[in-house]
Amino acid sequence: MEYDFEKYDLTSFRQDLGELNIRLSGEQERQFLSFYELLTEWNSFMNLTAITEFDEVVKKHFVDSLSLVKVLPELGKEGASGKAYTLIDVGTGAGFPGIPLKIAFPELEITLLDSLQKRVSFLNAVIEMLSLSKITAVHGRAEDLAKPGKMRERFDFCVSRAVANLSTLSEYCIPFVKKGGSFISYKSAGAEEEAAAAGEAVKILGGAEPEVFSFCLPGTDMGRNFYVIRKKAPTPAKYPRKAGLPAKEPIHG
Repeated sequence: MEYDFEKYDLTSFRQDLGELNIRLSGEQERQFLSFYELLTEWNSFMNLTAITEFDEVVKKHFVDSLSLVKVLPELGKEGASGKAYTLIDVGTGAGFPGIPLKIAFPELEITLLDSLQKRVSFLNAVIEMLSLSKITAVHGRAEDLAKPGKMRERFDFCVSRAVANLSTLSEYCIPFVKKGGSFISYKSAGAEEEAAAAGEAVKILGGAEPEVFSFCLPGTDMGRNFYVIRKKAPTPAKYPRKAGLPAKEPIHG
């Protein structure tokens, strides 16, 4: 399908990315515009996002997703082993932050995990339309796929913009991370108490004390936080617990 990209003004997007030291090629910009078109097209018949205006999607989804470079400036480079970094996006929904990260940093090997098949179908349509490689959309629950023998401790990084408290997210996400890797949670401003409450759970799951990085989205006063948890020990085999328990009964130590 051919889209009319001339109607979009990318000036603000380019300025915001400049603040993040990200430079896109013309082809990468077209991929972002195609992603937006497909997002709004599919959103007309399934619930993907409440944010649909172009400038808002760019700021609150695209730029917000890419702001990960503030805490992981090594994105897009090779790791110490000479191989590309691996990253899993847990609860990816409409593909945030995983799809924007893949477009901007094509070297990344990305897995998009979501529990709803309809969203995975959308993600596969995006991957096909944008001709993205080394990216896979997986239908399943973190509680199942992070079990020993599945996708456990396979990834350099795990990221999530999912709406859940940090204790619960840590149980979902930390098991996916290799020792020495990191789990990074995207949060709005004002989640300090939540992070403090998660400290014991993070420790039990093999993580170091969460580091918080606070900033405002470029060109706005919208406060954002990244909670970065480095994996320093293997996660005990009993975690994550069976479906539903991490949310109903967060680990408290």
